[in-house]
Amino acid sequence: MSEPVIAQLSPYKMELEPGRYWWCKCGRSQQQPFCDGSHKDTGFTPVEVVIEEKKALALCGCKRSAKKPFCDGTHRTLEG
Repeated sequence: MSEPVIAQLSPYKMELEPGRYWWCKCGRSQQQPFCDGSHKDTGFTPVEVVIEEKKALALCGCKRSAKKPFCDGTHRTLEG
């Protein structure tokens, strides 16, 4: 399996309502940071995110965080 595509070199900062979301792990989705099925045949699978109450989050945009799906600042060490 190859490295995921870098969707952006910054986190997706957003406020999410309670519910179930699927974070794109491959970086190919056109609906970033969420999965649109573009991972088919890549070996990547999306990561489920369950939100219990409305909250502000920073979801990883570079797809290389050690705390997937959340940003850990890894994007600062990458080049576009």
